Amino acid sequence: MSLNILGKVAGILALTVGLAGCMDVTMEIDVQTETTGKMTTTSVMGADVYSMIKAGAGSDDKSGDDDGFCKEAGATLTENADGSATCLLVVEGPFAELNGKDAKDDGAKFEVVSPGVVKVSFTTEDMKGELGTEGQDEETKAMMQQFFEGHSITIRIKGKEILDTNMTKTGNSAEIVIPFLDLINGTVELPPALYATVKVN
Repeated sequence: MSLNILGKVAGILALTVGLAGCMDVTMEIDVQTETTGKMTTTSVMGADVYSMIKAGAGSDDKSGDDDGFCKEAGATLTENADGSATCLLVVEGPFAELNGKDAKDDGAKFEVVSPGVVKVSFTTEDMKGELGTEGQDEETKAMMQQFFEGHSITIRIKGKEILDTNMTKTGNSAEIVIPFLDLINGTVELPPALYATVKVN
């Protein structure tokens, strides 16, 4: 999963619905220098849903194993004691590599605004535009409500110090927690872009 964060949310939702379950997802950008960083994506699937996946639920899906839970190259799957599962994917290196080869204009943007200070920003247009329920029948809406109730996606930007942000600042990080249902129902209220200006030294 590339750092094209908001553009990937639609894929996450489609994946979790396809697996007949839901996940909590955290995507974290750790800005390390003026040119490099680390992106960590953590997805947690509940015990009830993961047990179905392990038992072969959705095995008739023709999309292939690469579209399954934690099947992406480089991802690490951990089965927890409570029966849930955690998928961890870490990508580290130059900003261009974090964005991924397929990233377009909706990928994260990194801008050195002064020595040792980097602004990370990304637009929210794709997230708001692709995930609404307009045109879906009531049965589909009800199914998605059930799958995603109580689950969310967290987007976090970290650095040595957060100088400015329109997200919630907590220590050396800035983050936003977005309930999946708000995305699905089209009720999410987001600014045109989310950003954090980070001190890296």
